[in-house]
Amino acid sequence: MDYSIQEMKSENWEAVAKIYMEGINTGKATFQSELPSFEDWDKGHMKVCRLVAYDGKNVLGWAALSPTSSRCVYKGVAEVSIYIGGAYRGKGVGKSILSNLIKLSEKNGIWSLYSAIIRENSSSIALHKSCGFREIGIREKVAKMSNGIWHDTVLMEHRSKVVGIE
Repeated sequence: MDYSIQEMKSENWEAVAKIYMEGINTGKATFQSELPSFEDWDKGHMKVCRLVAYDGKNVLGWAALSPTSSRCVYKGVAEVSIYIGGAYRGKGVGKSILSNLIKLSEKNGIWSLYSAIIRENSSSIALHKSCGFREIGIREKVAKMSNGIWHDTVLMEHRSKVVGIE
């Protein structure tokens, strides 16, 4: 499969939103139950470190970072969001995007990435592990889906060996 990893642009939103909705519909990718507007999504994510996998006509997947705190001491800590289109899962697209996101985050001064992954989402957990994330804990029954079912999340972290090591 031939594709490249590129900076996400606002004109990618329709394709990004479609993939995000696929994730919402799985019931194990996010606690989000409705697709946000681009404006709301944009406010919640950092302006840097937004990536898409693109094959020349289709967005195959995307990743972005959200700040974890407004406190300056946590400026180098961010939460990962990564979603891969259903037709492209299990083909290396996720690993390519996440590996590139790690490098780009380090270029932007991020020293710690974390993900809170719904425990049943074993493929996302495996993806993160394959990119050097480690499991740091479980949050039990941390959130309830719109169907009323509580879920645990697996907290995973990637600590840079390049940034924030002094």
